[in-house]
Amino acid sequence: MNEQDEKIGQGEKLQKVLAQAGFGSRRTMEEWIAAGRVSVNGEPATLGMRVLEGDLVKAERRTIRVGEKDHATRVLLYHKPEGEIVSQDDPEKRASVFDKLPKLRGQKWIAVGRLDFNTSGLLIFTTSGELANRLMHPRFEVEREYAVRVQGKMTEAQMDQALKLGVELEDGPVKFEKLEDHGGEGFNHWYRVMLKEGRNRVVRRTFDALGLPVSRLMRVRFGIVNLPPRLKRGMTAELGEGEVAQILDWAGIATGSDEPQQDSPVSRQNERAQPGKTGRRPAGAARPVRGVRRASGGKSKASVKR
Repeated sequence: MNEQDEKIGQGEKLQKVLAQAGFGSRRTMEEWIAAGRVSVNGEPATLGMRVLEGDLVKAERRTIRVGEKDHATRVLLYHKPEGEIVSQDDPEKRASVFDKLPKLRGQKWIAVGRLDFNTSGLLIFTTSGELANRLMHPRFEVEREYAVRVQGKMTEAQMDQALKLGVELEDGPVKFEKLEDHGGEGFNHWYRVMLKEGRNRVVRRTFDALGLPVSRLMRVRFGIVNLPPRLKRGMTAELGEGEVAQILDWAGIATGSDEPQQDSPVSRQNERAQPGKTGRRPAGAARPVRGVRRASGGKSKASVKR
């Protein structure tokens, strides 16, 4: 029995290890393996292979050592200000959210969804391609919540249309899962909306279709992760190991969590948002866990608005 045969039935699946290291989704990694783009300990990888701690895995000019702590899944929160683009390749050379992220060795930060140039608020980054895919893929229907300031005020008929009938856009109708009136003064009015999709500029386009231009838009929640009130614009805060474990567990990728703590951005109130076809929550998932481990750009103690 050769070394590759011994790895079948032992250790972690190769595609899972690659996805968690930020190379891409599990399906994409399976395609890479089948195409001969991955090697393990200098030998071509095969579908079904499992890897053990200490194995050297190479793909796309990157090499990782299985089991190294440096390659554990990391999750970073960023309070994006207006005037930054969520891209590393911009012909206009505008300021990028990636400019302010901590440098990584052997991994890369993957943005979970996008916020347009004039939108602020919660942006999640992770080193796990699999986690990013679970949070972004339309079939998982992960909740996104926004604070929206518009020019004008919605009528009862418009609110009913946005919640029940749907607002027709060029790429299909949109219905908000939640729509709350948060008041306002003068010509501007605030609303809190929640939906389970991430179509390009979907919130702005929906209000535009209702004749209510958006003057300010901020994302305040993505899945079970809330924007910590003390995380100021332009600041980053990395989640601790317990919080990352809770998010992975909630996403159906891993299990296990630390004891909960009240100041975590990972919220119990959003357990119902667990991604997946059935809507069922894994045992022990989505409990609030320990606070933010590290922050840059100033002091930032995470907290949950209840």
